[in-house]
Amino acid sequence: MLARAVRYALATLAGGALALPAFAQMEEIVVTATKREQTLQDIPVAVTVTQAEVINRAQIQDILDLQSIVPSLRVTQLQTSTQTNFLIRGFGNGANNPGIEPAVGVFIDGVYRSRSASQIGDLLDISRVEVLRGPQSTLFGKNASAGVISVVTQLPSYEFGGHGEISLGNYNARIVQGRVTGPISENMAYSLAGSLNQRDGYFENLFDGQDINDRDRWSLRGQLLIEPNDRHRYRVIADFARIDEHCCGVVNIVDGPTGALVRALGGDIYTGDPFDRRAFFDRQPENRVDNGGVSLQADWQFDRMSLTSITSARRQKAEFDYDTDFTSANLVPTNLNIQEIDTYTQELRLTSNGEGAFDWQLGGFFFKEDVEYRNGIFYGDVFRPYAAGLIAAATGSATVLNDLEAALGLPGGTFFAPGQGGEVDFEQDNTSYTLFAQGDWRITDRATLTAGVAYLQDRKKIVGRDTTTDVFSSLNFVDIGFAQAFGALTGLPPTPGNIGGNLVAAQQADFISVTPCSPANPPPACNSLLALYPLQFLAPIIPFDDGRSNDSRMNYTLRLAFEVNENINIYGGVSTGYKSTSWNLSRDSRPFGGPDASPLGGFDNPFYARYGTRFARPEKSTVYEIGLKAQWETLALNVAIFDQEIKDFQSNIFVGTGFVLDNAGKQSTEGVEVELMYRPTPQWELGFSGTFMNPVYDSFPGAQGVDGPVDLSGERPSGIHRQSISTAATWYWQAGQIDGFVRADYLYESNVRVVSNVPELLAERQVNMLNASTGITVSGWDVLLWGRNITGNDYLISAFPTVAQAGSFSGYPNAPRTYGVTLRRAF
Repeated sequence: MLARAVRYALATLAGGALALPAFAQMEEIVVTATKREQTLQDIPVAVTVTQAEVINRAQIQDILDLQSIVPSLRVTQLQTSTQTNFLIRGFGNGANNPGIEPAVGVFIDGVYRSRSASQIGDLLDISRVEVLRGPQSTLFGKNASAGVISVVTQLPSYEFGGHGEISLGNYNARIVQGRVTGPISENMAYSLAGSLNQRDGYFENLFDGQDINDRDRWSLRGQLLIEPNDRHRYRVIADFARIDEHCCGVVNIVDGPTGALVRALGGDIYTGDPFDRRAFFDRQPENRVDNGGVSLQADWQFDRMSLTSITSARRQKAEFDYDTDFTSANLVPTNLNIQEIDTYTQELRLTSNGEGAFDWQLGGFFFKEDVEYRNGIFYGDVFRPYAAGLIAAATGSATVLNDLEAALGLPGGTFFAPGQGGEVDFEQDNTSYTLFAQGDWRITDRATLTAGVAYLQDRKKIVGRDTTTDVFSSLNFVDIGFAQAFGALTGLPPTPGNIGGNLVAAQQADFISVTPCSPANPPPACNSLLALYPLQFLAPIIPFDDGRSNDSRMNYTLRLAFEVNENINIYGGVSTGYKSTSWNLSRDSRPFGGPDASPLGGFDNPFYARYGTRFARPEKSTVYEIGLKAQWETLALNVAIFDQEIKDFQSNIFVGTGFVLDNAGKQSTEGVEVELMYRPTPQWELGFSGTFMNPVYDSFPGAQGVDGPVDLSGERPSGIHRQSISTAATWYWQAGQIDGFVRADYLYESNVRVVSNVPELLAERQVNMLNASTGITVSGWDVLLWGRNITGNDYLISAFPTVAQAGSFSGYPNAPRTYGVTLRRAF
């Protein structure tokens, strides 16, 4: 009952978002980072908590905005609304390939959200957001090798109340949110919350004048709380959200040698300032995501322990289509992606009641997920002349395509005809379970030893299918080159009988037919067709129906905490994490090549395979950490010093014609995190958060660059800052019956190369972002003026080699300045 009173008190505080604090003393914050309630200053875990009142004042709409006040957290949104990456301490992955699960686990009310498309909705009905830093696989199980984001929503209340608000801003922003809660009976309460978030795009498509990077999303959440007595509680949550947006805008960084050809074919490329946020696309990028589910949490209290069950079923359907070439030429206007993900989870957790010298938790987590993914890419009506132009530039001949068609007996215009392309279909069945146990032994009144273990079993079965109508990409140039070389060397047609009777010549021809032509190696002792190999953009993936992985791992946590005095706690320990095999569910999925494999595929391979990767091996993470948590009446200080590494980090690098999924040998970082909150008077609240670290690839030979493999060992990983600092100041004031505040927060991120295979000077970024808000409360009404990125700080979120345009580079700019006004009424 005391815990419920604390939660209701926090919810009440959250409801009065602009209320003046009554005291200067630091507020006690209750968190559930270790799956039992503890105060933030007592819990020996590196965790940052953002409460509802801060979310409201800072106009933080979603987890993407949250990174401005949590410096260890980075969130990137790139190609589509669903391609969102979460990184903690520089570790994380996921995004555009549905087979690559994130390394940062996201949980909403204890329910695991397996993909970013189900994680990026508006923060609705929020009580607090906890960001746990470092591996959390012991208690959180699946895919928490880098950390955890835990979103906790407000419980329904037995007193009728709620709030409604409307926000208007630049770019025609309209945001409506509301919540109502109240009793149904003496032992039953409900809440219903909803939001509508719309905004015009801040990115202009110069081809048709339409906006890109708009917002058009809505969400609903309903909760039912049933407490038949003091020992039993049931919480039912149902939610649904929809995103229907045009995202995301891509800018040109370097207009390479193919730009002239694009323009000659009637297209255009914007070459002005990338931060004009303009481009030419011959179609709008379309994103639609439907995400919903239901969960039941049941808590049973016994004399010496409690039992918690969390059951959930969720479904996500995402569909997006975009202009693959990012020009207004009709080269590749269709890149249609459809994915459906059905997820079922069940957690059971038995927890001691906290009496005595030993506390413990025993539990299990079951996960079942079915993934269906389809991708179709099809050529436009100018791709053939574009390909012919590329071939002419490489060979000096403008008739290669026609000559090859004639040589193969194909009608003219067969290659790269409009509508040709390829479609891939994947299905993945994933079953996983985790068994965990953790205990806290109070050695003395001040010292506590924590030990935990978790056994994870993760099984996946994958089926891949391919449908190809791209005739050119289906040709086996090794076979064709062999025939040409054999005929040129022997003067005989390459029939089976002739090859069998001229074995020495056949063997010689087999060798030289895979040798590219050069001035030093002219025909016939070479294969002139190999120059066309890079233009086989949509080569078959080689269908398979027997992809399987079966991973298991024992993770552990060992930590010692010591209470120095009533104000200061220190701790130290080690924890491990694990992320299972990620399968390459994309058209870039290729069979592995052995040590003797040709990069062009075997001579007798009818599918003419490119070797690559079908999957990436599991990630294994370890962190050694010592920390300090101190709190006095007006000051709170948290410090964490860490040494963290991930072995076999799952990397997914775009190289211009596709993604390369690979394992880095080892990535590590050493650093320190500092969080400081100071309330010198009831009127002032000051905050400082900083992350200072030294990330490095300890081992990453064979990393994929634009021009081939490179060795990144000893290099700093792209996109990871050495220093990230967030400062905030809030001033509260009161005049008669009016309460008010002024708040500002500033985010600094040191200079970093945004991606490893784009020239450094083209794609560096440093972040200096200022957000601010001010508001008043009068007669029950809150009025808030706010601005984000009010200084108009411009930087690239990421960059990449432009698709099928060698020598060109593109990137994703950040959001520009936004501002608005919010009117809010609580009741």
